[in-house]
Amino acid sequence: MTKIRAVVSAGLIGFLVVLAPPAQAVTAQPSSVVAVAAFAVSPQVSPVREQTAPPGPVLDPAGTTEADAKQTKNKIVAGGIALVLGFLVWWGRRVRSKKAKSG
Repeated sequence: MTKIRAVVSAGLIGFLVVLAPPAQAVTAQPSSVVAVAAFAVSPQVSPVREQTAPPGPVLDPAGTTEADAKQTKNKIVAGGIALVLGFLVWWGRRVRSKKAKSG
């Protein structure tokens, strides 16, 4: 049964690889090239000014500290839950193996 699953899995992966469309490369053209080309084509159009990106959001250090504290607390809780579940699995297997050995 294991060999059948392996063969079917390999066949499906091979099928998907063969039939998958190839990735197409996309080249990005810098905006300055477009501006120069537009100016060269029609000299009556004024040159395009480069726009600067607006400044990013202003982050409050107190807010980020609070968010980091919440995230740390969530990670500690998740780690504790994982530890308890791992212990339960270990303990259950130990009890089951002792029961199997005794009778």
